[in-house]
Amino acid sequence: MEAAADAFMPEPHIPVLLRPLMAEVSPVSGVWLDGTFGAGSYTRALLDAGADQVIAVDRDPSVFEMARSWADDYGDRLRMVAGTFDQLDEYTDEKLDGVVLDLGVSSMQLDQPERGFSFMADGPLDMRMGDTGPNAADLVNGLDEQELADILFYFGEERASRRIARTIVQEAEKRYIGTTLELVEIIERCLPRPKPGQSHPATRSFQALRIAVNGEYEQLADGLSAAERALKPGGLLAVVTFHSIEDRMVKRFFQDRAGQGGQGNRYAPAEAQRAARFRIKTRRAVGPDDQELAENPRSRSAKLRVASRTCAEAGAVERSILGMPILPKKGARR
Repeated sequence: MEAAADAFMPEPHIPVLLRPLMAEVSPVSGVWLDGTFGAGSYTRALLDAGADQVIAVDRDPSVFEMARSWADDYGDRLRMVAGTFDQLDEYTDEKLDGVVLDLGVSSMQLDQPERGFSFMADGPLDMRMGDTGPNAADLVNGLDEQELADILFYFGEERASRRIARTIVQEAEKRYIGTTLELVEIIERCLPRPKPGQSHPATRSFQALRIAVNGEYEQLADGLSAAERALKPGGLLAVVTFHSIEDRMVKRFFQDRAGQGGQGNRYAPAEAQRAARFRIKTRRAVGPDDQELAENPRSRSAKLRVASRTCAEAGAVERSILGMPILPKKGARR
């Protein structure tokens, strides 16, 4: 454990899939919204490529302070807004030419141990993107075994969810689990030592807790709907995801809004033929090329999907179509 902490060294922020994203959305003009501002790499690229203005949105107030050193260079072409991208259509009265979403936790946040996102460095068990609401320690120390196991299984696709949850709850009855490395040590006890090339045993559990703390799946579903309402005809929606559940949600949203997902299932009846609200630009998800993988190994799981808005009226999205994980009600068994 101490070795992992000692080996942790901050890395410079490297934007993921920036080159393919800019290739897909060029030429750039008009008003764009970057719903996950972070270190500002996408925002700066859009402004440098010719955007008249970029509305930069982030729920983490610290990112705007870090951008002060260069933000003034763009004058009123850059407008920074503290908020969440699920409400992006409320941040402007005019229709947008493009929306960019880079989901998940940024390398900048991973490299700040005090934020509690990384299992490679010791820090408070926080994981909040913003600075309000319950944190990961509240969940770990406050949930019962079934509730915790459901989060690990449905949000992290962790097959050993019951074993891990049981051990966490047993430990939480003895002591308060308040740091990342305390939680990592508990998880490592539950799983075999990884083979070379395999992910760290805590990867899925940390992902699941972070998603639960920040309500990321609900925010993604609402954010895609908000982008549909905000974009003008011809406007582009570009989304970068980092794991299979996010990518599945974006893929199914685009398929449904392009008129490709109306077959229905046993939970939702087939929808009558309707006009497409998006046209898909990337028939397959775009991943990192060899150059990017060499420059930034963290990009290996990233996928980009892009679609353009049509003139059809925006409408409600049936969440069951997206394949969004939904936690069972308390007391329901799986």
